[in-house]
Amino acid sequence: MPFATIQLIEGRTPEQKRAVIEKVTQALVEAVGAPQQSIRVLIQEVPSAHWGIGGVPAQDLGR
Repeated sequence: MPFATIQLIEGRTPEQKRAVIEKVTQALVEAVGAPQQSIRVLIQEVPSAHWGIGGVPAQDLGR
């Protein structure tokens, strides 16, 4: 059973998260031939103050 973990800076809409789940699932079906029903996708939302980009918290970059 494939299990994909996706980490994103918090703030995405439910529709965006739904799209990520659908597209990652489809990519795994195509890439490894796993049955769609066996694929699990977990989205972990991270506060922008906890995410660094180029040595700077994303929050400081306005993300």
